[in-house]
Amino acid sequence: MLKGAYAFYADLARAIRIPVRVDFIIVTTSGSRSKTAAKVKLLTELTEPIAGKDVLLVEDIVDSGVTAQYLLKALAKKKPRSINVCTLLSKQERRVADVHVEYVGFTVPDRYIVGYGLDYRQKYRNLPYLAVLDQKDLQDE
Repeated sequence: MLKGAYAFYADLARAIRIPVRVDFIIVTTSGSRSKTAAKVKLLTELTEPIAGKDVLLVEDIVDSGVTAQYLLKALAKKKPRSINVCTLLSKQERRVADVHVEYVGFTVPDRYIVGYGLDYRQKYRNLPYLAVLDQKDLQDE
């Protein structure tokens, strides 16, 4: 997935020592951070067929799980051999969708995290580290 996962994905891809094929999808999730019912929209389709393949869905953060659940269902229709989810960050306490995340870098509390690809209103993606925005930072913009 793009945009938030690009930094994590680049490091992950360099660390994987088996042959891989790469494809990207872009989704948007509408709704405020406080809503549990979000609407997910697929903006781009895969360009590579995944039927019979082992697929690793790489996420920046699995929060409510709604986006991951949507993508797992959409990708399953393409008949891959397997699909697993890998995320840099997991906010288990905010999970509302029943989604299994096979690989988790870090479990984090319910705070707004930016940097290393994650953004707030398209800002902070380029930070070479993860940071927590204070509530006052979220309201000032």
